Amino acid sequence: MSTTPPPHAVTTDPQGAAGELAHQEGAFGWLRALGPRGRRAFAGAFGGYALDSYDYFTLPLSMVALSAYFGLNSGQTGLFTTVTLVVSAVGGAVAGVVADRIGRVKALMITVITYAVFTVACGFAPTYEWLLVFRALQGLGFGGEWAVGAILVAEYATAKNRGRTLGAIQSSWAVGWALAAVVYTLVFEFLDDDLAWRVMFWTGALPALLVIYVRRRVTDAPEAAEKRKHSSTKGSFTAIFRPDLLRVTLFAVLLSTGVQGGYYTLATWVPTYLKDERGLTVVGTGGYLTFLISGAFLGYLTGGYLTDKLGRKRNIALFAFLSALSILAYTNIPEGSNGLLLVLGFPLGFCMSAIFSGFGSFLSELYPTEVRGTGQGFTYNTGRAVGAAFPTLVGFLADSWGVGGALVFGAIGYGLAVIALFGLPETRGRELV
Repeated sequence: MSTTPPPHAVTTDPQGAAGELAHQEGAFGWLRALGPRGRRAFAGAFGGYALDSYDYFTLPLSMVALSAYFGLNSGQTGLFTTVTLVVSAVGGAVAGVVADRIGRVKALMITVITYAVFTVACGFAPTYEWLLVFRALQGLGFGGEWAVGAILVAEYATAKNRGRTLGAIQSSWAVGWALAAVVYTLVFEFLDDDLAWRVMFWTGALPALLVIYVRRRVTDAPEAAEKRKHSSTKGSFTAIFRPDLLRVTLFAVLLSTGVQGGYYTLATWVPTYLKDERGLTVVGTGGYLTFLISGAFLGYLTGGYLTDKLGRKRNIALFAFLSALSILAYTNIPEGSNGLLLVLGFPLGFCMSAIFSGFGSFLSELYPTEVRGTGQGFTYNTGRAVGAAFPTLVGFLADSWGVGGALVFGAIGYGLAVIALFGLPETRGRELV
């Protein structure tokens, strides 16, 4: 694997002494090292991504009820996810450009408002077609929030602690997922399915409250903002395809495609697999998801720590291999062994989440400040769009193969991720400004 840094790389860490001191102060030294403004940015990005996750999972958790209400087949339900992820690629790429041009915080607020408004609109959809349109528009905000929030915090973090700091941001996805699972369990237990799925989407208004906090309390990292302000190439798609960045951009897209193809296959279809093929009740499905989500939360935090210790590439390669093995094990558990299914949900959630922990730091470090938003937004979300073909493929195969059998295609994505690493440099220890 190539380890040659691109021309824009800076391998020194001017804050190294301070970062080392903060690290020695305890497990949360990385958080103290951010400083007051950095911690406020962390809170805003953490909340934004958690609520982004919550709004995303309103659909997969409601999938069975939606299918019955609109009379959908597996291919049509899989199309929901594909449309969301494909449109999110557009939203994410545009949000990256916007973040480079008007700043990280303003772009963050725009993305949060977008996904909140259209998640609520899904709850009012009168037909399958309208729901598909609203879900697609929700993807515009969903696609941009992570990239913008990750860059905002990355530019405050020290090089030494950036992996675990961004890993903690990633862990908020599990927090939002858990909140959605709790609300799902309550709503579907006490309301008729035909109303319950609408209520799930209406609760997606919660993120709008976060915008008030971000507007009042969060600012861009001063040094990065100043450098971006005086750059002549900020927010340019052509800049990330210039000769010195072309290789990075292409392989980063392949990496994102593989990891997200595997992840969204599982995130979309595991609830349906548990309920339809394993015959679990609403409460039973929620219980099984608790193990999966708990593993995910710890996986994000562990992966963040390891991405600083092992390096970005080694962490991704390790958990790509373990994620593929976990999928194969989880989907080949014999009938009547639901206890084993419960136990294996933890390592499955752990591995498929730990691989994401290095993404925020890795993609941020691959690009110079003036096009960091554009590069990260484009590569991450283009990978998401291409990877979106995986859930749809599973949906169409599910009718003949069963959901469990079709889920093994998620393992293929992790193989693509490992191949992509051979074309990318190791970036651990780079300063961003």
